[in-house]
Amino acid sequence: MDELGYKTVHIPIRGQQVFTWQDILEKTGTEPFAVVYADRSIAPPLAGVENYPCLTIFHCIDTHIHSWYPFYAQGFDICLVSLKDHLDRFTPRLKDSRLLWFPPIVMDYHVPSETEKEWDLLFVGNVSAELTPERKIFLDKVAEHVPGLHITKGDFSKLFPKAKIVLNIAERGDLNFRVFEALACGACLLTPKIENGFFDIFEDGVHLLTYEPNNVEDLLEKFNLLMTDEELRERLARNGNELIESSHRIIHRAQTLHNVITEMDVETAISNRIAAAPQLRRNFLKSLYLHWAEEVGIPEFQKIYLEAAKN
Repeated sequence: MDELGYKTVHIPIRGQQVFTWQDILEKTGTEPFAVVYADRSIAPPLAGVENYPCLTIFHCIDTHIHSWYPFYAQGFDICLVSLKDHLDRFTPRLKDSRLLWFPPIVMDYHVPSETEKEWDLLFVGNVSAELTPERKIFLDKVAEHVPGLHITKGDFSKLFPKAKIVLNIAERGDLNFRVFEALACGACLLTPKIENGFFDIFEDGVHLLTYEPNNVEDLLEKFNLLMTDEELRERLARNGNELIESSHRIIHRAQTLHNVITEMDVETAISNRIAAAPQLRRNFLKSLYLHWAEEVGIPEFQKIYLEAAKN
């Protein structure tokens, strides 16, 4: 956003935090033009956001985890939704022009163009019988047939370039960040057929290769095809990377948001939201604030939520 003429101030969120408008003023040192909440998958961090006297933006990612997000989003002026198939959950107040599908973002970093391949098939992510049981069962079955499967955690930008093929898993059918990250690294990606706009962006057999979700046999068939056809692997990796570079770096998402802001009547949007704030609380937000006042377990935050529910 700075490249597009904005001056941004980052307020890091570590663990659970809750900010009032006064907190925002103290942390920025001025009244901002806009406040953007980039999803941290925590209880509502902006209390009373429906009353903020500036543009408010919710970058909403984890709708497949938190069913209350669409209610919270009604207190904002703009909502950017990562999962396309969830857009209709947000429509009570947000207009189409300010409710956008906002696919995952690839941050800017440099990946060496030539990297020695260490693994035939690589999966990067959490694999645990307790936390991700379906994923572990699936990968255990794959490992029985693919001795070259390597499972690890860490910096994807350092790991993905070292694999001949990067494996993606999406238990909930979500278009996850791993798709964009692997292609940004110039990797050949083998991914399940995903929903939420996947085929609006990617073409199977052109930018990557897909397998039927949870189908080990189909995955192995596609894996063996890629392993025996180096030219195909390199072509998919090259095409996928070119697509990311041309359309899906963080600057492209920033430009999308900038365009929305410049095309809307910001002052009218703010004044209309503030005028509707009592109704927004009554219909969408009060129950959320009261719920989290009970659940959050931190007296300071409980007080803030209870105050937001009253005002």
